[in-house]
Amino acid sequence: MFNLPKSQLQCYGESVYCNNSDILSKCAKQETSLERFTSVVAWSISTMRPLMFGVAPYNPVLGETHHVSRGTLNVLLEQVSHHPPVTALHATDEKDKVEIIWCHRPVPKFYGTHIETEVQGKRQLKILDRNETYIMNSPNLVIRFFPMPGVDWLGNVTIKCQETGLEAELNYRGNSFLPRPSVHRSIKGKIVMSSSSKTIYVVDGHWDRIVTMKDVFSGKVTVIYNAKEVIAGLKTPTVNDSKGILQSESTLVWAEVSKNILQKCWAKAKEAKTCIEERQRELAREAKLKGESWIPKHFTISHSKESGWDCLPNQKLVCSAPIIVPPVESHDGGECN
Repeated sequence: MFNLPKSQLQCYGESVYCNNSDILSKCAKQETSLERFTSVVAWSISTMRPLMFGVAPYNPVLGETHHVSRGTLNVLLEQVSHHPPVTALHATDEKDKVEIIWCHRPVPKFYGTHIETEVQGKRQLKILDRNETYIMNSPNLVIRFFPMPGVDWLGNVTIKCQETGLEAELNYRGNSFLPRPSVHRSIKGKIVMSSSSKTIYVVDGHWDRIVTMKDVFSGKVTVIYNAKEVIAGLKTPTVNDSKGILQSESTLVWAEVSKNILQKCWAKAKEAKTCIEERQRELAREAKLKGESWIPKHFTISHSKESGWDCLPNQKLVCSAPIIVPPVESHDGGECN
């Protein structure tokens, strides 16, 4: 009853392939390095989606994958570790010459009135034609129980491009105790030239509504992100090639559970979910007895105390997926599910 009918793997993927605009391709098409950087800032904000309180996605099983295409953008995710949980993402767009590589490890901590999950690992967005790499982190996910239940993204995000010397410092804010509409889901920050620490733009707004940037020299204010335009009216991904779907595909792994949740057959959903989890434990016990370590299929992973978890895709390009996101015709109705 408290599960969304989808895996956390799918949720990560949706933040990349579920949007209405060309917000990602815009990052590559801008002429100047500053225009490209502000577009990357807007894209980074777009990956933070409003979440529902009281429900959670499934915990992905080891080796679970999710492969979806949206136009020329192909996205592939794999659960590369179960204990601790680590998810790797690789996305490529040959047309726009864009590549995305993520490695995420959520680390939750309970504080009595709330749970705060630090999303460890870095995100890389590469604009290949420009030889530019943008490295960024994720804010923390906070589930608050008291005094006002809710789910928010909170904390500091840094976005850097070493090739251009540009850097953004963003702060995701929310209600700490009493509800304040001006603060709830707000974002503040600045874009600076790292060599001189000189501020170029001041960023302000609400990440679930409108975000603007103000030119500190001219005073001009520009909207860089409009959540309604980007994430309203999203289309549900559809199966384009059923024979091409892997047995490890997330939507297939959890199909029976999701079907019963949508039909509100809670006992059958619980039974199906337990069956998947028991199979996961059985495979883990067998691997331990044989002294075998899991080797991901699509990524090479590494870990160190200094750098944490990191991943490299085994292939240069992500191929077209058997699951596709249909083109968006309007901004009304529907959602990625």
